[in-house]
Amino acid sequence: MSPAGPGHDPRPVIAAVRDGRGLDAAGAALVARGLADGSVSDAQAAAFAMAVLTRGLDEAGRVALTRAMRDSGHVLRWDLPGPVVDKHSTGGIGDAVSLILAPLVASCGAYVPMISGRGLGHTGGTLDKLEAIPGFRTALSEDDFRRVVAEVGCAIVAAGPELAPADARLYAIRDESATVGSIDLITASILSKKLAAGLDALVLDVKQGSGAFLRSPDAALALARALVDTAKGAGCRTRAYVTDMDQPLARAAGNALELREAIAVLTGEQGALRDLSLSLSSACLDLGGLADGALRALDGGAAAERFARMVVAQGGPADLLEHPERHLPPAPVVRAVPGHGRVAAIDTEALGHAVVALGGGRLHAGDRIDPRVGLAELLRIGEEAGPGRPLALVHAASDAAADAAVATVAAAYLLGDGPEPGPLIRSEVT
Repeated sequence: MSPAGPGHDPRPVIAAVRDGRGLDAAGAALVARGLADGSVSDAQAAAFAMAVLTRGLDEAGRVALTRAMRDSGHVLRWDLPGPVVDKHSTGGIGDAVSLILAPLVASCGAYVPMISGRGLGHTGGTLDKLEAIPGFRTALSEDDFRRVVAEVGCAIVAAGPELAPADARLYAIRDESATVGSIDLITASILSKKLAAGLDALVLDVKQGSGAFLRSPDAALALARALVDTAKGAGCRTRAYVTDMDQPLARAAGNALELREAIAVLTGEQGALRDLSLSLSSACLDLGGLADGALRALDGGAAAERFARMVVAQGGPADLLEHPERHLPPAPVVRAVPGHGRVAAIDTEALGHAVVALGGGRLHAGDRIDPRVGLAELLRIGEEAGPGRPLALVHAASDAAADAAVATVAAAYLLGDGPEPGPLIRSEVT
């Protein structure tokens, strides 16, 4: 790492944040540039993160940090005959919305250059789900990314190293320095990557409940407000929704299993996953200035056709929608989780950990994933388990793994009397 030279010393910036004097645009640019080029050391980056965590930033400071981190690398610019929009979720269990929303919104006249992430911890990742498709490429060159977006209307890819590099470095240091929980740093991290994609509008899905990293309604609403205010301050039309994660969104959790659920929604299946996908797609179209044709595009098959085109354009098979069983191999062991009674509550995080233990998620960034494994036919709150209707089906690679998962899933379900489930969308922030 090169040392900070005269006029490039981050220590006064760190001290200003530490002492409560805030962060201005020049200071944010210095820190972000130094994170990207290595002139800010790991110790200085950790000190900066801790100062932000303990003293906080005002709205102007969050906007300055977000813009600086966005501008620390390449920022995409688009010249397309329609609005460029996207959606981001803070992560949950059974959240396959992106697989439906991108082609659905694209089929209504918008363009969706979706830069997504991988699962880490108990929540799944969109890229991992798509990579369950044989041949599907998430690592596209910028030229290929632009071509697919222009021709198909949507593409879902991994972030390249040139996109918001300051965030990539600070993200890892936040984990090492126990500063992950800062709303200011979470906000700048999420938005710097999304805004580097050159968006006209952004819809945010902030999960809240037993399967979310924010369990408290107040904390989820505070993050939603910070995200909307900061994104608007950085020049992007934005809306956020706080949505339910007290139970899995889909009836499956696991990569190929969730992909099958998304295909089922695209081809007519009802349920919570469809409902939320339609609501968030409609919001994307509204922010993009387009008429809300989401329901018609979904029911009429336009979204499914667009999904099929995206799969082919990114290297996957042409008949995935018609014959998913040909391309998504099943797990060798399928085991029912018995139960008897009404589902009163679900420890949704525990279900996510069960998927990870089966091999369907990762605890460390380099862990390999088995796309076949996971949970299917998950009962929802208010439904009855009994003979012929288990709590879930475990899809496992071995009998031993299945036995462990059955025990974990059974313990995650509370059976008995309880309140009715809350609404899917709990609040909206504009």
